Amino acid sequence: MSIKILCLNLFFFLIVINTIAAQNGSIKGFVQDNQTLEPIEYASIAIINPITQLVVNGDLSNKTGIFLIKNIKPGTYQLKIYFIGYETRVLENIKIQDNQNIQLEVIKLKLGNQALDEVVVSSKKANSSNKIDKQQYKASQFETAKGGSAIDVIKNLPSVTVNGEGQISLRGSNGFMVLVNGKPILTDAATILSQLPANTIQNIELITAPSAKYDPDGKGGIINIITTKGSTDGFALYANAMGGFPSTDDYDNLETPKRFGTDVTANYKNEKIDFSLTANYQRNDNNGNREGDVYTKDFKANTITRFPSNGERSFDKHNYSIKTALLYSANKNNAFNFGFYLGKKFQARRADLVYNNSTSDLTTDAVLSQFTYFNSNVQTKEGKFTLANFDYTHSFANESTLTTSALYEHANLYGNTINLNMDYPAKETVFQEVKNPYTNPISGFRLKLDYAVAIADGKLESGYQYRNDKQDGTFGYTINPEPVPLVDNSQFRGTAKTNNHINAVYSQYSGKSEKLDYVAGLRYEYAQRKVILSTDINPHLLNFSNLFPSANLLYTFNDAWNAKVGYSKRVQRNNNSELNPIPEREHSETLEQGDPDLLPQFVDLAELGINHTFKKGTFFTTLYYQNIKNPVQRVNSVYNYTILNRVYTNAERARLFGLELRTNLNPKKWMALYFGANIYNYKINGDLDVLGEISTVNNSDWVYSLNANGTFNLDKNWSLTANVNYTSAKPTAQGEDSRFLVPNMSVKKTILDGKGSIGFQWQNINFGNMNSNQQRITTYGNDFYTTTNYIYETNVLLLNFCYNFNKLTPKNKLPSSEFGEKEF
Repeated sequence: MSIKILCLNLFFFLIVINTIAAQNGSIKGFVQDNQTLEPIEYASIAIINPITQLVVNGDLSNKTGIFLIKNIKPGTYQLKIYFIGYETRVLENIKIQDNQNIQLEVIKLKLGNQALDEVVVSSKKANSSNKIDKQQYKASQFETAKGGSAIDVIKNLPSVTVNGEGQISLRGSNGFMVLVNGKPILTDAATILSQLPANTIQNIELITAPSAKYDPDGKGGIINIITTKGSTDGFALYANAMGGFPSTDDYDNLETPKRFGTDVTANYKNEKIDFSLTANYQRNDNNGNREGDVYTKDFKANTITRFPSNGERSFDKHNYSIKTALLYSANKNNAFNFGFYLGKKFQARRADLVYNNSTSDLTTDAVLSQFTYFNSNVQTKEGKFTLANFDYTHSFANESTLTTSALYEHANLYGNTINLNMDYPAKETVFQEVKNPYTNPISGFRLKLDYAVAIADGKLESGYQYRNDKQDGTFGYTINPEPVPLVDNSQFRGTAKTNNHINAVYSQYSGKSEKLDYVAGLRYEYAQRKVILSTDINPHLLNFSNLFPSANLLYTFNDAWNAKVGYSKRVQRNNNSELNPIPEREHSETLEQGDPDLLPQFVDLAELGINHTFKKGTFFTTLYYQNIKNPVQRVNSVYNYTILNRVYTNAERARLFGLELRTNLNPKKWMALYFGANIYNYKINGDLDVLGEISTVNNSDWVYSLNANGTFNLDKNWSLTANVNYTSAKPTAQGEDSRFLVPNMSVKKTILDGKGSIGFQWQNINFGNMNSNQQRITTYGNDFYTTTNYIYETNVLLLNFCYNFNKLTPKNKLPSSEFGEKEF
């Protein structure tokens, strides 16, 4: 390991040496907020000829607020500094002589009189940006997501798709990493994002070719959620309330769905203290139906058994949490951040289905037996989360910084799946009751040390991180009455313990040379995984040592055009659900289990993009490629003639290449349009080991998705927003997921002199044969076929109220679940 670190440091030393070169005629400066004294990133700085008023040269400030403009001819110029939401500053009589390098004093910008949200309405350019390492989108442009969760926001982005079951894909990959305010969250994406209220989100960043300073987790890249917190000096309050109207469609479900919620963010700030408190509660039930058709073949008995089903599939869901954060700036060199989080999430999924079982002769199709029964299936999941985090940052005299951070989490996870098989249609006699109760507590912590120093015209960043998480699951199984003759059910109950240790070091250098921005880095990681099972005397061990290189380049041709290229190596680790081999009776027809020897997925990401800015908007397009080793697949096999076994296994390889584009248009002052599209070709091939049986998969097809959003300001106080999300059919290892369509609309009225608003939403719009908000999942093999159409509630009507007392801007980092929610 020491040799690799030495080589890594030598590599970056050579980069630094090659970038140290004197530049003639330059101006360097630092831009910050005049009240918070925080650096302003992406401020525009222009050198202007005072006679012609033409722009001679310019730059954007970096994350530390620093800008550098080189190769300026001798003369006298104006320097113009501007950023959306702030007053523009102009410095006069900037004189440049031969070989002169000017270091300006700190440039402080004042907040403008017009609120930032008002600026966003009038200029679509403010709603998105494309930088060297990320795409950034403002959540405020997606009004139809108000009252929902982060999932309702991100599904509008060109790289992101969400299917009917709530599974999220980034550029076709289900695995990606979630950051909240830049802090890594080792959780299942759908779980964490479903708990973040859309109203509290400021921006979403898509980091599709992450640099070495980020954890390499997530084969699709990173989604960073930036929440709305912090304020100028004094007190600020932001509150939202949401209520749902009665369902417009009847699905003949057992219960009426309840939909209501609220979230409040309060903040107090003075010169040294910045305190934030966020509380939220959300109840968001969903009605729906499920139509299934399944058959299995027994070639030895020469029979085929069909068991189609029909009935209710609904969800009761609620969650609440309290987050608090305290930022204490002892002086200009030392800052402390403390955070605490308490939360609970509950979900009950009901699948009450009527099964019509029949067994026929495989040759003649003559019916040998028939049986109809009712299966009531209720799966509950609950989680209680407690987290604490601490960050300390020290700034040295040479403007370098040292940051240490620690996070600890404990999550108490528990639940049960109950299957009742009853007579039909009377539903009076219970033939069989099966229960799968479980407890699955998890604890984990993360320690980080990061150092950043300015060298030449760039920045060198290095760091070390240690991660650990432990999970101790106990899984029960009872069946009543016991089958006759008695069978051994020990394989369905037991304990599964998982322990992960990860050590990592990284270093990267970023800088700018004339029109070229660049960042290159290398990360080394040593990981250990141990799975201990009560059903196996031998522990399942996995150790791996890997290098994760990354590089990004951005070349600016002029003010209107730039191009970027990026590469990043990533890993998708296996979660504990995928590793747990103890079967769970998911449905009457399904057993689900994992594999303790499952391998992590490794992926190479590469992209090439072009960005264009014009008078009426922006446009970008990106070609990308993913090469995936050990792709994890959830596949089916026959357990017995009426039960399918759903298992996780590795395929050998998959590859994906595609084209992504996005355009923002502002054709009229009262109109803002957004359009995003993504088309890719996905191929998976190799052998699948399904519980010891080997089968070969070779499946490929084209997939595309479309997202469109339009905002129309009808007058000063009224606006209309409409959007649509569409995903085409997608191939899987054993079949296909059908297309998925979701249109939405909202009307918003501003009240209380701009401090409040009332919004009416129409979600999951469905007319005639649109078949909105439903998706068919189909898989098949040599001896089985299964297809299920999930029909989710449509024409959902919601009413939202928002109130903003004083202005909120992002500042503190409130804690979010680090380990526990991925196992929820």
